[in-house]
Amino acid sequence: MRAFRALLADRRGASAAEFALVIPLALLFLFGIIDAGRYAWLVNQLEKGAQQGVRYAVVTDIVPNGLNSYNTVGLNCGGAPLQVSDRICAEALGTVTCTASGCSCTRGPCPPLGATNNAAFQNIVTRVRRFAPVGAERVSVTYSGSGIGFAGDPAVSDTGSPLSDIAPLVTVAISGVEMRAMLLFGGTVDMPEVRSSLTLEDGSGTIGY
Repeated sequence: MRAFRALLADRRGASAAEFALVIPLALLFLFGIIDAGRYAWLVNQLEKGAQQGVRYAVVTDIVPNGLNSYNTVGLNCGGAPLQVSDRICAEALGTVTCTASGCSCTRGPCPPLGATNNAAFQNIVTRVRRFAPVGAERVSVTYSGSGIGFAGDPAVSDTGSPLSDIAPLVTVAISGVEMRAMLLFGGTVDMPEVRSSLTLEDGSGTIGY
């Protein structure tokens, strides 16, 4: 009996037992802090990638080649057909979305898209990847009406090819990205879609700063 009481009063090893109880919670807390930091860092990378991608896209070649030869004269704007030198309303261009698999128009009016300039798309992806670790399948480039541009604009590129009458709103989006989380023991967290938009400035060339 005396030996049993001595055993109950013995405090040796208590610290180890308490440590064993606390360490799982401490590790979860530590992993949570690390994952939160990695999440914030990846969001920042994606945002910078989209911003730099669209800055490049608006001063270089348009991805849907057909947009450059889209004849806007005669299109309906505000109930009247556009005449040469009229300002082009935003409703004169639908939404053209380009991905690694090509371009499509999701709502009208849709221009003839022509051949997809795959090199231009890949150049945009390359610029995005300088800041965000994503593949081409995660990047999309969208062109939509902005209300900027003049019907029948005679502007041409340095090689004499026509340039778009419309200065569309260009949006570079990054979506479908996942982050592997330590807190989830290797599980993944879906990152939010990130997008950035600017108005087309040039639409011709391969150099952007």
